[in-house]
Amino acid sequence: MRITRETLIRIAKETAQKRALADRGLVAAYLTGSLLGPDPFLGNATDIDIVFVHAGEPEVRREIQAVTAEVHLDIRHNPRREYDKPKELRLHPWLGPELYDPMPLYVTQHFFEFVQAGVRDKFNEPASVLARSRQDAEHARQIWSGLQTGQKTGPELLLDYLRAVSHAANAVALLSGVPLAERRFLLQFPPRAEAAGRPGMAAGLLGLLGSGHLELGVLNGFLPEWEKAFLDAAGRPGVDARIAAPRLDYYRRAFEAMLTGDSPQAILWPLLLTWTLAAVVLPPTRQSKWQAACEQAGLAAEALPERLKALDAFIDTLDEILDDFAAANNL
Repeated sequence: MRITRETLIRIAKETAQKRALADRGLVAAYLTGSLLGPDPFLGNATDIDIVFVHAGEPEVRREIQAVTAEVHLDIRHNPRREYDKPKELRLHPWLGPELYDPMPLYVTQHFFEFVQAGVRDKFNEPASVLARSRQDAEHARQIWSGLQTGQKTGPELLLDYLRAVSHAANAVALLSGVPLAERRFLLQFPPRAEAAGRPGMAAGLLGLLGSGHLELGVLNGFLPEWEKAFLDAAGRPGVDARIAAPRLDYYRRAFEAMLTGDSPQAILWPLLLTWTLAAVVLPPTRQSKWQAACEQAGLAAEALPERLKALDAFIDTLDEILDDFAAANNL
């Protein structure tokens, strides 16, 4: 099967039509994510991001379905009530950009006309851009503050740290575009930091993830144990939906492509994030390789206070960027 962007869009449309025939409560469906761009493939693998909007409360919020070894469906199920206030969604750091210009796959009740009229109104005005960025910045600071208590340990602790890093980086990214994609997180951030007038933040972000401790050989050496943890965690109760067997090649092929490319350290974000998500549901006896990798990256619990200081400085710089943006636009 020859897989092209056009092939994947056709699969998305067919999937939406089949679901609509089987579910009379389906209000709308739309395509989002990398398929909206010209090159969705990374390591010859990609996903098809579809959002189904239901009249009632969906039983499952996210599902993963394999299409081929290289491609899977990543389907989110949202209740219609979450779209009832489109003018508020305009200021949402994730749903706002997502709803601004998705590809409709199925629609009833004039869903897109109603929602997009509110979302697109004043969407690109500086006040709206700043509001979306500030929300992510505030989330980052709140998580950072919560990490000072020392109440969490192990993978739950590192996962919160990574969430704070994600919100802080995306607060910068939102000033000039949509949120950063998971696999391309560290590939997309440098031009966003440059657009914000702070290109040095790209090195700072890598430092928050331990890049100074990790050479190419070390990164390569992580992959076998990461894969074991991923497969061990997939399907376990409570595991994050991203840790699913059909997504293994989606990540692994991207890692291999980045490791042989110009930016091998770009694997750090998706590697650390997915390995930590897997470790959260694994018993302590099966976390030792994850723990060893964290120690090599300088992200083990005993080293985290230093990382939190660096994150504090990163968020302080972010606050300066947002204040400058506000002043430049008389906000």
